[in-house]
Amino acid sequence: MQKEKKKEEKELLTIHSSIDAEQPFRYSAGRYRSRFLTEIRDSQKFVGVRCPKCQKVYAPPKEVCGPCFCKMTEPVKVGPQGVIRSFTIVRFSFVDPETGATKAVPYASGIIQLDGADNAISHYIEYDDESRVRIGARVEPVFAEKRTGSMKDIKHFRLID
Repeated sequence: MQKEKKKEEKELLTIHSSIDAEQPFRYSAGRYRSRFLTEIRDSQKFVGVRCPKCQKVYAPPKEVCGPCFCKMTEPVKVGPQGVIRSFTIVRFSFVDPETGATKAVPYASGIIQLDGADNAISHYIEYDDESRVRIGARVEPVFAEKRTGSMKDIKHFRLID
C-alpha cells in the first residue's frame, strides 16, 4: 500500500508559480479527449466524433451529443485549417497561472472552428498585422516542436488569407 501511494505521488503534475507555490493535481482527459490530444501529439492531426442522429461533428470530441443525447462512436478527421468565429486582442499583461510567466502583449486569442467540425476551440492567433485578424479569417495550426499531449502542442494558429 505504501509503495502504491509513493508511485501515485510521483505521477502528479506540479505547477510552479512565481511565488513557488505548489498545486499538485491529477486530471484525466477521458477516452475521447485523450485520443484528440494523442493525435495532435503523434501525427499533428485533429480527430472529432460524429453524432449518429443529427450528424454534428465535435472536435474536441465528447461522448454524448448534447442536443440528441446519443452516444457518439464514429471518429471523423477534421481540420487542420479552420476559421475564426470570435477573437479579442489582449493588451493588458498578466501572469499565466500555468507557467508563472508574463505573456507579451498585444496578442490575439480566438475561437477557432476547425474545418468539418460543428463546435470550436479557444486558442492563440499569431498575426503580423492586427487589421487582418477578423471573424471569418482562415487559420492553420502551428505545432510545437516538442509535443507532450496537451493543447499546448498547438503553439498557435496563424492567418492564411
